[in-house]
Amino acid sequence: MIKGISRFALKHGLIPAVYAVLRLYFSTIRVQAFGEERIRGYLDGGGKLIAAIWHQRILTVLGYAHRFGRYTPSVMISQSRDGDLAADLYRRLNFRPVRGSSSRGGRRALTALVEDLAEHSFAVHVVDGPQGPRGIIKGGLISMAQLSGVPIIPFAISVNRAWILKSWDRFLIPKPFSRILVHWGTPIPVPAVLDGDAFEAVRKEVEKAMLDLQDETDRQCGWRESLF
Repeated sequence: MIKGISRFALKHGLIPAVYAVLRLYFSTIRVQAFGEERIRGYLDGGGKLIAAIWHQRILTVLGYAHRFGRYTPSVMISQSRDGDLAADLYRRLNFRPVRGSSSRGGRRALTALVEDLAEHSFAVHVVDGPQGPRGIIKGGLISMAQLSGVPIIPFAISVNRAWILKSWDRFLIPKPFSRILVHWGTPIPVPAVLDGDAFEAVRKEVEKAMLDLQDETDRQCGWRESLF
């Protein structure tokens, strides 16, 4: 259904209308964020960060992302037709899409993001997209932090009422008049030099930090079982 809607919107030039509907939709949803001022202060003080999020939550985050538009974050978006819609929507939030994924153009996109972080302070990375497996961080996030020297910050976002799609990631669609809850974690630095075992140890450390933060955020929103 989501793919059909996105392709119809692209074919008929309806992106502005989709964006307007989403803005209206998310205006019905309350947002509560923890750690935001700390992150803003860090970025305003010259710090750099890579925010790590789950593919499952990329629609939910549209209700919050505008708060960081002034930092013009870069974000990797897949080269698929569905990615065309996501890229256009994120541009309207003042994000800068870099096209690529683990399955198509990933190495070029990773290089572009590393180079971008030399000039800019903030990047957002979807750690298990676009095809999963769900809840498993791919190595590209660790490589990006390793090559750029920029720490990773776990980011958790949940919603107290949502539809859950039967997709590989159990994609969440917030329901109208629901409540979004955001938690920013603690930055995790990644050493520039890592052998195979050390690389995997860091990957698992970041993965655990993200899953723990996300599970806690989900519980605070009333979810009794893991959404992963």
